[in-house]
Amino acid sequence: MMSSRFAAWRAAAPGLAMALAWAMAAAAHAAQTPLTLDEAVRQGTARAPLLAASSADIDAAREEAMRAGRLPDPSLTAGVSNYPVTGPGAFGIASDPMTMRTLGVMQAIPSRASREAERGLADARIGAAEAQRTLTAQAVHQRVAEAWIALWAAQRKRDLLEELRGESVLAVTLTQARLRGGVGSAADALAARAEAAALDNRIAGVDAERAAARAGLQRWLGDPAPTLAEAPDFDRLPVSPDELEQDVDRQAPLQAWQAREQLAQAELDRARAAKHPDWSVSASYGQRALGRPDMVMLQVGVSLPLFTRNRQDRGISARQAQRDAVAFAHEDARRAQREAVARAIADWQGWGAQLARYRDTLLPLDHDRVSAALAAYRGGGGLQPWLDARRDQIEHRLAYADALAAHARAWAALAYLMPSEESAP
Repeated sequence: MMSSRFAAWRAAAPGLAMALAWAMAAAAHAAQTPLTLDEAVRQGTARAPLLAASSADIDAAREEAMRAGRLPDPSLTAGVSNYPVTGPGAFGIASDPMTMRTLGVMQAIPSRASREAERGLADARIGAAEAQRTLTAQAVHQRVAEAWIALWAAQRKRDLLEELRGESVLAVTLTQARLRGGVGSAADALAARAEAAALDNRIAGVDAERAAARAGLQRWLGDPAPTLAEAPDFDRLPVSPDELEQDVDRQAPLQAWQAREQLAQAELDRARAAKHPDWSVSASYGQRALGRPDMVMLQVGVSLPLFTRNRQDRGISARQAQRDAVAFAHEDARRAQREAVARAIADWQGWGAQLARYRDTLLPLDHDRVSAALAAYRGGGGLQPWLDARRDQIEHRLAYADALAAHARAWAALAYLMPSEESAP
């Protein structure tokens, strides 16, 4: 028996080894494949515990809806009727011919309007849970995008500073050569070295920012963040600005308000249904002493909502006021969303204009100024103009990197307003 198992293991070992090698190769390929923004959002959405919690809330609401509007459970009754407590036959179960043991069942029958209102309320709660999931999905999309953008911006900032390292090394070499040749000063050599050290210090700080941003993206992906792919075109939105400003009701933040308004209407319908009478049916069997006939009792009951002024009407007025409050709050949220979208569009367009000015004017001017100052130093001029130009160049590049990040975040705030397929419950 052992030999047969060993033979089976030997026969299966090559296949298992091949499968393991394939899995390891696939994992290595996935780790090496640059991560795009869309793929990061897709993976982050698929792995977000918040969306799993929202889906569980929807399942719970649907389960509750399955029992909404059904008849309540019947009640079983048991007791003794016409039991004497005075006279010669007091406390005797067989002393009086009317005494009997009873066993019965009672069924409450709520009005049809009440059951339909209960079903409508359950459906509204499902809609509210689905709208909340849509809002949660939109928030997850935006937060994953912001995490990806933070890592991308940190990498761009490092690249912009790394491009200046070679010229810093060249400046140090030139100042030392002039010092050895007797035409330079020790102060210039020390200033060039200090500038190079300051640049290294800036790069080290950016490396820390990049490590923190990588941890932020890993929080959504679950795995260490791989190399990032090229960024999408942040100068173009997936939905036009005009459509975003005009169609605010389809945006995720307002879908939750629509569901709240439907829920308030369902509560009002249930309050109105309370004015309809409810019914009940009961039947019982009475067993009397031996030799005496048993009896059956059948009863039908109906509630009488006669005094509705201080009861049902008060509840209806309260639910009506609550529905009106939700409607007014919905309108205020609609106006606030229009304002937020308009501000976000202005922010996105403003950062885009600044980036264009950096690319077309400021950064090229910085490069020409630094090159001219270094060329003048080579020709015998002072080092201070180059130091001033280099500091301005570093500050402008850092500001440009921050503008890149702000522009991308403004883009993300607008790009994920409309619900996507991943948002659907």
